[in-house]
Amino acid sequence: MTHNFPMLKNDRILRAMRFEPVDVTPVWMMRQAGRYLPEYKKTRAQAGDFLSLCKNTDLATEVTIQPFRRFELDAAILFSDILTIPDALGLGLYFEAGEGPKFHKTVRSMAEVEALPTVAMADALDYVMKAVTSIRHALAGRAPLFGFSGSPWTLATYMIEGGSSKEYRYAKAMLYGEPETLHALLAKITDAVIDYLLAQIAAGAQLVQIFDSWGGALAHRQFVEFSHHYNTKIVAAIKATYPEVPVVLFTKGGGLWLDTQCHSGADALGLDWTMPLDRARSIVFEQQKALTKLHQKLHTGIALQGNLDPATLFASPEHIRQQAHLMLQDAYSLGDKTGYIANLGHGINQWVNPDHAKAFIDAVHEYKL
Repeated sequence: MTHNFPMLKNDRILRAMRFEPVDVTPVWMMRQAGRYLPEYKKTRAQAGDFLSLCKNTDLATEVTIQPFRRFELDAAILFSDILTIPDALGLGLYFEAGEGPKFHKTVRSMAEVEALPTVAMADALDYVMKAVTSIRHALAGRAPLFGFSGSPWTLATYMIEGGSSKEYRYAKAMLYGEPETLHALLAKITDAVIDYLLAQIAAGAQLVQIFDSWGGALAHRQFVEFSHHYNTKIVAAIKATYPEVPVVLFTKGGGLWLDTQCHSGADALGLDWTMPLDRARSIVFEQQKALTKLHQKLHTGIALQGNLDPATLFASPEHIRQQAHLMLQDAYSLGDKTGYIANLGHGINQWVNPDHAKAFIDAVHEYKL
């Protein structure tokens, strides 16, 4: 399907990912459309519940656009949830008040893995694709639109545990006790994620981000085998079909494996607040040299995204500005004035004053390159 979308007027984030000059540092925030905004709360109340909001094209478009009425953002991100894929696979997603997402079914055996259906994500999650196209039109070229998915490991933890977990009791028991079952599950999820992200791009997403939210819960060898390996397959599949579409890989708690993730093929790596940006830049620079030698051609670069502690936004606007500028000093410590996207190190907290979010965004844009 061919879409007649408005021309993009702000391409800072795309330029930064290509290591091209930018006038100011591009910035966006994970969960920028969400519970910290009073207007979002009103729209969600209008929808009735979270899933109904996600499935209503007009309302999902509205909440995605809401932050742009307050802030000078350089990217939008589709309003949806990472658990749409397990829901499409028949696990029955629901939300328990005060307890977060849960599933009616779990996947804890090879028989249950093999019973998972193969579904076309463009059809099973058509409401997501409709939202992507609608949002892209509503943005009117103000900024590019991110699509996204959870990583296979992250989605697997929810499917195995039946919801969120702090201990990963069943997921890690499978990892160490029945690794062949976990690999079979991860392979199925990987195929679904690839299909899902390709469908989002076809619907109008201009960039995509893989959220490896629970990658940091793994031990180092297990991270490579059960997370990084599958993320790399996803990036390769996207690049094979849409080589021009940037891919961001964000692993919460993944700074220890930054050198490994440089070999994922992703255009940018997201960082949480525990990884110093100057150190990250140095690691990535060394890995870029290795990649250039390996492929016997100049490697264009791996951008970084992040990584202000979201709790910083509880401070005064002046302190937020100071911390944002220190973050940017670290990001540009090697002399590059591009190849970097400012963001929080995780999603914005629901209790943050929207004026403090504005202070962060404005502080990034005012920083002199």
